Amino acid sequence: MNLENIKKMVEQDSVIDQTQLDTESLRLPQLHNKYLNLFHDCKLITERKRNEYYRMRRIKWEYYTGKLDDETLKNYGWNPFQLKILKQDLPIYMESDDDLIKLADVLTYYKELCNYLESVVKEITFRHNKIRNAIDWQKFLGGS
Repeated sequence: MNLENIKKMVEQDSVIDQTQLDTESLRLPQLHNKYLNLFHDCKLITERKRNEYYRMRRIKWEYYTGKLDDETLKNYGWNPFQLKILKQDLPIYMESDDDLIKLADVLTYYKELCNYLESVVKEITFRHNKIRNAIDWQKFLGGS
């Protein structure tokens, strides 16, 4: 799921053909379904990324507090953390940890992607109003 690809799809799908308003109206359920499915998939991915972040956060907490077992250290290819840090200083290490920052960035990306898709779904939900307005305008111009 790539934001740039989705933006291109939205750009193509958002064009309303003024000469085929009936067809555009009939296309609304398909568009809504398409982007609603993408939105729900995105929400599921976001939840998985959030869980991944929290799991790594716990592991990093154990690492920085010296409670991480040797097997887990070996699995991640980490050396034991050599410093004794105070409890109040632990957030400094956690917030600046590269692995946690990378996971937080991925989580933020998917949250923003979900926000974008949610706004697209809302726009499609009310697109029938724009089509109705275009039909009314054409009627007005035609003298009806």
